Amino acid sequence: MSNANSNNSNSTDTAPSDRPVRVYADGIYDLFHFGHARSLEQAKKSFPNTYLLVGCCNDDTTHKFKGKTVMTEDERYESLRHCKWVDEVIPDAPWVVTQEFLDKHQIDFVAHDSLPYADASGAGKDVYEFVKAAGKFKETKRTDGISTSDIIMRIVKDYNQYVMRNLDRGYSRKDLGVSYVKEKRLRVNMKLKKLQEKVKQQQERVGEKIQTVAMHRNEWVENADRWVAGFLEMFEEGCHKMGTAIRDRIQERLRGQGSGKYLLPNGEEEEEDDEEYYYDEDDYFDEEEEYYYDNDESDDEKDEKEMSEKDEKETKEKK
Repeated sequence: MSNANSNNSNSTDTAPSDRPVRVYADGIYDLFHFGHARSLEQAKKSFPNTYLLVGCCNDDTTHKFKGKTVMTEDERYESLRHCKWVDEVIPDAPWVVTQEFLDKHQIDFVAHDSLPYADASGAGKDVYEFVKAAGKFKETKRTDGISTSDIIMRIVKDYNQYVMRNLDRGYSRKDLGVSYVKEKRLRVNMKLKKLQEKVKQQQERVGEKIQTVAMHRNEWVENADRWVAGFLEMFEEGCHKMGTAIRDRIQERLRGQGSGKYLLPNGEEEEEDDEEYYYDEDDYFDEEEEYYYDNDESDDEKDEKEMSEKDEKETKEKK
């Protein structure tokens, strides 16, 4: 890493200032992804004024030294042409950068990550050893978590799902290189998987409905409790008011009887005339005295008659 940094500092000192710096980056760029784009962005921004050339190896060279690609060489070239950081694409790029190649394209610097890549000699030499030694190497950083190999591993891991995906989209088993038995087995497995997903979805729906019912039930119970409590409170208050009104009514009646005042139906008080009442009572007693006086006089008359009759009888007997 320290050697790479020293190379970068030296390269900055030797960069031309009267024209754009011609920087070269190369690779396979199979299944072009944002990790590729970021490395090219770093190469483009390595100098204030940069003209970025990108070399891409053809299928024969790539298959010989690295392995089979998913995309063809023409597809890989075209992917690079649509990257905004790329100024020029160089097809059929060499596996190992030489001085002759640098001179042909007037390349000032080569940009790549610092990992060593084996050359074609089989001796394990780094393909960028010559450029690094000449002080024309610009290091770029790889993007963690993304690479062409990682993408291929994801596809291989879920191979059956991708096969079924393409079968459903109209590809034949021959297009996918799948036998008749394997196709039928994959279709049966896919139907079982869809059935499991439907059952799971149904279970989730039932669970949601149960949760909804339980939630509403709790709300109903809470509302019922509030209603009952409110009714009991109103009933108790009404009973208290009614009892108070009856008690006040009875007390008013009792006070009215003690004072000689009575409440009329309209709530007004009526006073009795005590004087007139007592006058009537005196008259009543006078009448009774007069009546008894008459009875006394009649008894005296009877006594006198009896005495006179008795005297007359005695006189007659003496004669």
